[in-house]
Amino acid sequence: MRLTTTKLKLINRSVAAAIALMGTTMGAAHAQNAGAAPAATVENAGVVVVTARRREETLQDVPVSVTAYTADTLSKQGISDITGLALSLPNTTLKASRATNSTLTAFIRGVGQQDPLAGFEAGVGIYLDDIYLARPQGAVADIYDVERIEVLRGPQGTLYGRNTIGGAVKYVTRKLAPKTDIRLRGTLGSYDQREAMVTASTPLSETIRIGGAIGKYTRGGFGHNQFTGADNYDKDVTAGRFSAEFTPTPELFIRLSGDFTQDDSSQRSGYRLTPGRTSGIPLLNNVYDTRANFKTALGKEQEVSAQGAAATIEYRLSPDLSIKSVTASRKDESYAPIDFDSGSSTDFHVPALYKNKQFSQEFQATYTGDKVQGVAGVYYINANAFNIFDTILNGAFQSSTFTKGDIDTKAWAVFADGSYDVNDKLSLSLGGRFTVDQRKATILRQIYFGLGGTPQLGNSAAALFRTDTNFTNGELEREDKKFTPKVGLAYKASADQNVYASWARGFKGGGFDPRMNVVGTKISLATAKQGYLPETIDTFELGLKSAYNNNRILTNIAFFDSKYKDVQIPGSVAVDTNGDGKDDSFAGVTTNAGRAKIRGFELEASARITDNFTVSGMYSHIDAKYTQFLVSQPVAGVPTIVNVASQRFFQNTPENSANLRASYDIPMPIMGRAGKFTLSASGSYKDDTRQFEFATLLDQEAYTIYDASVLWTSANQKIRAGIHGKNLSNERYRTGGYNFPTLGFEGTVTAFYGNPRTVSATLEYRF
Repeated sequence: MRLTTTKLKLINRSVAAAIALMGTTMGAAHAQNAGAAPAATVENAGVVVVTARRREETLQDVPVSVTAYTADTLSKQGISDITGLALSLPNTTLKASRATNSTLTAFIRGVGQQDPLAGFEAGVGIYLDDIYLARPQGAVADIYDVERIEVLRGPQGTLYGRNTIGGAVKYVTRKLAPKTDIRLRGTLGSYDQREAMVTASTPLSETIRIGGAIGKYTRGGFGHNQFTGADNYDKDVTAGRFSAEFTPTPELFIRLSGDFTQDDSSQRSGYRLTPGRTSGIPLLNNVYDTRANFKTALGKEQEVSAQGAAATIEYRLSPDLSIKSVTASRKDESYAPIDFDSGSSTDFHVPALYKNKQFSQEFQATYTGDKVQGVAGVYYINANAFNIFDTILNGAFQSSTFTKGDIDTKAWAVFADGSYDVNDKLSLSLGGRFTVDQRKATILRQIYFGLGGTPQLGNSAAALFRTDTNFTNGELEREDKKFTPKVGLAYKASADQNVYASWARGFKGGGFDPRMNVVGTKISLATAKQGYLPETIDTFELGLKSAYNNNRILTNIAFFDSKYKDVQIPGSVAVDTNGDGKDDSFAGVTTNAGRAKIRGFELEASARITDNFTVSGMYSHIDAKYTQFLVSQPVAGVPTIVNVASQRFFQNTPENSANLRASYDIPMPIMGRAGKFTLSASGSYKDDTRQFEFATLLDQEAYTIYDASVLWTSANQKIRAGIHGKNLSNERYRTGGYNFPTLGFEGTVTAFYGNPRTVSATLEYRF
């Protein structure tokens, strides 16, 4: 990727500032759970406790690339959902998937998964406490009732229940307080934003506590649908979490919890980047506007609902040994009317239904001796991902294609990760994981005449043209087994400097593409039944974590080098269904075409210049290149396998990212109450970003986002009032889209954009 002079100057300024200040954005984080280390204070700003290795360790001591954000940090920065973290995280992309409000697309260090369909598993694991969320639907959750959020980079299979080949994002919720605790928060902002959150907990006795949180989040649209008059990019979400905690003895802790999310936001429709191919319909002036005329899927407007329940039991057998059981069940359902072409006629529409459910059980044992520490566990998950959708396409051949994907996953794993202190300075860590992944799939794809939809989605009069794919009798089944080791060394060069080196292997099982088109793409039955294969990544990492001047200055630096093999590359291609030489449908084509090398550098830094003035920064660089990318191309009229690695790119992986933040505290009472104002501002840079493995009009050029906040916090921490400005320069930047320029009468190249400039005022009160 070529860098312009302007880009280089901006990056150099950010790097220079971050290096000079020697600290980290995660340095503001601290733990507040019962039994955790003391909270970070002005005098002890660097003590950050995380559980990245399933045991409490300070952030500067743990030999892992991890960034942590506490609830206090998130509140001060006005971060409302998980996607807001990406601006200050090294080599990380977190965003709402195209045409959705709450489905997550996540990439860390070039590894991730953009496709939310059944059959594809995330490359970045999302955890709610210790519970792995198997599907991305509903994962763009509003942040509430959290103790902290930890983001781990690199393979984490020896530490967590489910494979996490690229990294993990871990929500850690607050344990209930020993006294009655009531918190209120309200927000008013741009685009008619209105939010309200109530959090409360109380002890019923010395051994029983109950609590919960419920919130309502609404906002008008950033744009309008010029065909229907409805808002576009609006928000209407209700979410809640409830729990009960029992401590019948000092050694035993039991938590029962449940959560739900209801997203009734309007469908999110894209912005056409090209005029209508046939009608010549012009482009709109506002990128948040649309002309989409498609509103329902299976008779329902856009809707996402998700629920979960969990039981956690912890028992301390001795001061050094504890065991834990985590049992969880989750399900979600999404109705998604997707207007691919975003035009006012029926050209390319997809009504879809996604239904997911999962049950998981994990047992852990944690040991924290004087010289030996570690965790070992067993994990089981039984999950089902189900989707049905029609692909309604206009053109010379008008058709409605029904697709059904019903994917069962059963996985078992045993894992262990431990460290041994060779002496006061040197420690050795070893880990390993053995995984068994089983997949069973039912896939059906049928093409019907006309634009009225298919019988399966309500049009009983539709006439069948042909069946392209029919695996409905248990033919699709595969099992993948893999042992993935990890080894590491940590050396305490001084009381404030820790050097570590590690090597880890990550693994993600194979599967089946629910959009496969056996007839249209002319793949063999044997190839279809095999599905796509597992992928693996081997990552070497070298890191240095340093603290200076009694933790007032912190730096975390990491270099990594990864070899990525059998890369699973999902994609959709236009196909000619009826043999007239014109593309009139599309099909999923997922292969293990790729091999790649990924190398990079990450710096996080923070410095408390004075007791009132703090500066933090982040810079990351990644060089991700395919060394092999095999495709079939005609050579002299003969289909030939060709390596086109030099023409392919890593999607959702900007080469350079940077963030610089400064905050200043001004003691100032208000109405007789002691308190302080905090003024903060930040700039976040992202380099050129590819949306797919090949160049398209959807690719986003480098951009910078500027944010600022003004907060007043009372001395007793009971009152916090703030004004937050986001994207103050009103930058327009693409986050995803659809690229089918040859399909339909009009062609489809539609883009989705990040939020425009917004300003909000928030008031929090703790009783």
